[in-house]
Amino acid sequence: MPRTGLVIVGSLNADLIVRTGRFPQPGETVHGSALATLPGGKGANQAVAAARLGGEATMIGAVGDDPHGRLLRESLDAAGVDTTRVRSVEGVATGTAMITVSGEGENTIVVSPGANAELSATDVRTSDAFAGRAVLGLCLEVDVSVVTAAASRGHDAGLTVLLNLSPYSVVPAELLAATDVLLVNEHEASLLFDLEEQGERGRHDERDEHDDQRDGAIVRGLDRLRIPRAVVTRGAHGATVFDRGRITRVAARRVDPVDTTGCGDAFMGALALKLAQGEDLVDAARYAATVGAFAATRNGAQSSYPTADELAEFTAAG
Repeated sequence: MPRTGLVIVGSLNADLIVRTGRFPQPGETVHGSALATLPGGKGANQAVAAARLGGEATMIGAVGDDPHGRLLRESLDAAGVDTTRVRSVEGVATGTAMITVSGEGENTIVVSPGANAELSATDVRTSDAFAGRAVLGLCLEVDVSVVTAAASRGHDAGLTVLLNLSPYSVVPAELLAATDVLLVNEHEASLLFDLEEQGERGRHDERDEHDDQRDGAIVRGLDRLRIPRAVVTRGAHGATVFDRGRITRVAARRVDPVDTTGCGDAFMGALALKLAQGEDLVDAARYAATVGAFAATRNGAQSSYPTADELAEFTAAG
């Protein structure tokens, strides 16, 4: 039987969100909105994004036995995510992310791991969730030893291992060796491949010789790390897909952003979904870019993710 669906190993956080006109400077106090508590965490966000679009998604993670943990379970269940491998840990708070959203829709995030730190390599080595699945999605909001163990397990089980190298960290060579598709943003790519950071682009997303040099350096870096495929996201400028040396630039749908919290996770979840459905990486990235743009038009992370019908209406509207 063909493999279907995806497994996400990662974090579950309660997002504590305050909106403010602008970000405070160091030592400065600014007024903000009423506090909003919403379900989040990179892993949970990615699973919800895929499931809301119709994918079969299984979540492996840990929450506290507290109201925030129950909030996260309810959100995952409502989206159709299989939560039977999400462990509740007594005496430990659910992970939290403290998020400030500016008037321009940009955000800053500070994460307290809480129960996410209780997820262990044993949890993934002994899990039965990998059987029959097509894609394993990973990020770095849980301990890197867990991520590495999951990647090795997924690789050995024949899943396509999709690694979102976020929040950025230096990772073991063993993890990169088990990665089939790497997902990073431009800043993370600069750190991983020791590239010069790039300033703002022109109004029409014009590319120059510097862009081509960076892309060439990324191709060489991927070859050195023996990672066959990668996607570098570029926010409002779309993404660049690297597929065994072939470079394809994918445009983003232009929107007026309301809140960019969780847009990267929306991209990741949609990318994992389409790869699990057998899509080409370039087509999967185009689809994911549209999902990420949709998410930017709504507040919050999981609350901003579209269903398949909502995405179809968004796409048809041009």
